[in-house]
Amino acid sequence: MNLANSITVSRILLVPVFLVVLLGGLPEPWRDLAAAAVFILAAATDKLDGYVARRNKQITTLGQFLDPLADKLLIAAALIALVAQDRVAAWVATVIIVREVAVSVLRIVGASQGVSIPADRYGKLKTVLQIVYIVYVLLPTAAIAGWIHVSTDVATALEWVLVAAVVGVTLYSGVRYYLNARGVIRLPGVGA
Repeated sequence: MNLANSITVSRILLVPVFLVVLLGGLPEPWRDLAAAAVFILAAATDKLDGYVARRNKQITTLGQFLDPLADKLLIAAALIALVAQDRVAAWVATVIIVREVAVSVLRIVGASQGVSIPADRYGKLKTVLQIVYIVYVLLPTAAIAGWIHVSTDVATALEWVLVAAVVGVTLYSGVRYYLNARGVIRLPGVGA
């Protein structure tokens, strides 16, 4: 396994570490700060593995499969845990996870037909917004308010702006991915 793929696998292995920290018995706010640190570390490996793969010419089929899988596992695990803690609305997590599953199905269908459908800039923006949103939720609202010098009401309102941006870009990028996929792969039951 090359270095880039090893970095991707480390992101997958950080998912259970993140969950243990978030759902474990650490007292607040240490639990949330530690969980945010693990999540940020895991998310940072996404940029690192891509950089290493391109720089070292280590782009592989395995890496192209594992990288989006690692992203989806990290995001879905975080959202499900945060829903369980009543910190993220279930409908927000559902929209994001359903989109990720739908795009994964399209990738699998494409791969079975020998076609790779890369993520576009909106898919990448979606991932960045999801990461920012999850980190924002993990950090205590009072701490965020203090760091950016606003009231907790403004910090809470900012969270809703993030929700709107995340959901909007998630849906938009999913529709774009479907439209791009429809043009290059045969989808069962579509256009038959």
